[in-house]
Amino acid sequence: MSQIENAWGAGPTDRYEELASRFRPIFRDIRDSAVEREQDHRLPRAEIAALKEAGFTTLRLPKDEGGFGATLPELFNLLIELSEADSNVTNALRAHFGFTEEVLNSPFKDYRDRWVKRIAAKETSGSGFTEGADNVVGHFNTRIVRDGDRLRLDGQKFYTTGSLFADWINLGAEDEEGNFILAQVPTNAPGVSIVDDWDGFGQQLTASGTAKFDNVTLSDDLINPQRKRFRYSVAFYQLVHLATLAGIGRAAAGDVARLVSVRKRVFSHGNADRAGADPQILQIVGKVRASAYGAGAVVLKAAEALQRAYDTRERETSEGQDLSVAVADLEVNQGVTVVTSLILDATSHLFDALGASSARSGVGLDRHWRNARTLSSHNPRVYRERIVGDFAVNGTWPPGPYRVGDGNAAKAG
Repeated sequence: MSQIENAWGAGPTDRYEELASRFRPIFRDIRDSAVEREQDHRLPRAEIAALKEAGFTTLRLPKDEGGFGATLPELFNLLIELSEADSNVTNALRAHFGFTEEVLNSPFKDYRDRWVKRIAAKETSGSGFTEGADNVVGHFNTRIVRDGDRLRLDGQKFYTTGSLFADWINLGAEDEEGNFILAQVPTNAPGVSIVDDWDGFGQQLTASGTAKFDNVTLSDDLINPQRKRFRYSVAFYQLVHLATLAGIGRAAAGDVARLVSVRKRVFSHGNADRAGADPQILQIVGKVRASAYGAGAVVLKAAEALQRAYDTRERETSEGQDLSVAVADLEVNQGVTVVTSLILDATSHLFDALGASSARSGVGLDRHWRNARTLSSHNPRVYRERIVGDFAVNGTWPPGPYRVGDGNAAKAG
């Protein structure tokens, strides 16, 4: 069934339904096993493999380079649909899609062409940027240094989301002089170990745990000559989270509607002899669905801003590029509070339409709130609101890429 028939609205382009139809059978399979997989803590290896085989991970590549030439609004709409099936899978692929944008934006043709071919061959990338609390904010403890005729990588990362399922880890480190350096690290290289030790109460199947690098040898061609993230990376990565939240909202809306439709038990002080005829219950279901609809609309509007930022990479002056990126950051920041509030409220409010049996673990409704709450804890919305307010009052543009670390620690060495 199309998005229009489901009342989620038309896709962002005329060809969207044709594009989405290729992947929807896989989305359905992922959704059908989502609750059972979470209860058994079965990582979505097979589910991600099915998406890779269908070419989902090549969406953004141009058609003549082995992909589908998907626009950013098309990509984010598909991520909403995937997240409706299982938000864990979307989060596990977040770093890969981010790295794809990095490659597509690279001004270094040899580097770009080399990695486009690998992505077209359905190789994927995980995340390797965040470190533990002992790193100085703005710096990495992870090092890539010259050691004779080789490069040596040593260090440890956390929140290495998706890396356990990937062929590569897109990693940030520092060189001998403390300069930022980007590298692609093979997940099967000697000295690389990835541990599924993420113990959060949500997004439990993303393998967002620890990656260790002990005397890992890297070749020079694995170093990104750009030495910085792509221009709209802050907005892109945050918008993936917002798309995931919108998908969680859709899943919650679908679950509560289905459970109300088959519910036989009612309260004596209710309004009908079945839950599906009680106007107050129907109002709750409608409110949850409306929240998901609104969240999706915000995501797609912000995705248009990202597309404009991408389109300026060759056409406009540096000043024009900076402006398009700043506007995209602002639009995403403005959407953070709205989408977060809508989905956190919806995934809690849905229980009001059902009885105590809806809290049983086998039903799996709690995962919607747990997943939404966990995603919403990344890049706290309080800072996003301040950034938007500072722009509205003082005309201050958003800050550039940011890091996380110990603000009181003294930098070693």
